[in-house]
Amino acid sequence: MKAQIEESILNATGAERIIKTTLIQELWSGYGKILRCKLEGSSVVSVVVKHVQLPTTANHPKGWNTNKSHKRKHKSYQVEINWYTGLAKQCDKTCRIPELYHSQDNGEELLMILEDLNTSGYPERKSILSHSEIKTCLNWLANFHARFMHVQDEDLWEVGSYWHLSTRPDELEAMLDKELQVAAPKIDMVLNSSKFQTVIHGDAKLANFCFSNDGKMVSAVDFQYVGHGCGMKDVAYFLSSCLEEDELHQAESTLLAFYFEALRSSLLRLGKDKDFQKIKTEWTRLYPYAWTDFYRFLDGWSPGHWKMNSYNKSIKNKVLKSLH
Repeated sequence: MKAQIEESILNATGAERIIKTTLIQELWSGYGKILRCKLEGSSVVSVVVKHVQLPTTANHPKGWNTNKSHKRKHKSYQVEINWYTGLAKQCDKTCRIPELYHSQDNGEELLMILEDLNTSGYPERKSILSHSEIKTCLNWLANFHARFMHVQDEDLWEVGSYWHLSTRPDELEAMLDKELQVAAPKIDMVLNSSKFQTVIHGDAKLANFCFSNDGKMVSAVDFQYVGHGCGMKDVAYFLSSCLEEDELHQAESTLLAFYFEALRSSLLRLGKDKDFQKIKTEWTRLYPYAWTDFYRFLDGWSPGHWKMNSYNKSIKNKVLKSLH
């Protein structure tokens, strides 16, 4: 680790020294690393360090090594710093996120020193969820969406989500489903014209949720694609990451009902509930559009992806039919 990064960690935490550094994961396409640093001489036992170094040659697993892709990734890390230094401070225990201790943006190199959720009661990472654990995450999303309902922040993505159409022209051009390709701008417009906009996480997959030991509490990480939009984009994408097609067919109505009840409760707690029924009506209508929008991305990015299943194909076909 570079001496200046070590110095930043010690200054941010008041630690005397770093006693151990371990790799958590490499960042996508070779853009850096996420590290865990154990500390000595501080009340902060350890930190997670997100160290971004823009590569001279990108190495995208799917081969999307374009200048557009590079600019999007670079902006995503800048947006993440903007998030943590801005709106993130409004999050509470109902939509728990890690605390930011320090950040730097030196152009080609970005640094975030974050709370280590493992030491704060969120040590579990899960690949399979029970329905109660799915509801724990949906409750987090509902509280997050309620807190930032109608909030605008020009330092975030104008339209949240990593698959947003205007940032994915190459994937749009590569689509195999030509009917959906033609309809994509209309679907995008319908979602972006939602009267009830909130701040969405933008990459709310299972891997970005950290659980308590009992699975009853959760914290979210990775806010590179946080921005404005319809909350259904987060909900559909989260469900795509943790349920197989049969489970989606069976559990959709129950899980959506739970999400909207959690959203109602949170809006009521925050004094924002006067439009709840209108929000529910609009977002229920837009739920299929959110799924179809994500399906559009997959069709261009990775045709045949396992998430392109009978559940979302049927949704996509119904949306296309309604547009006609």
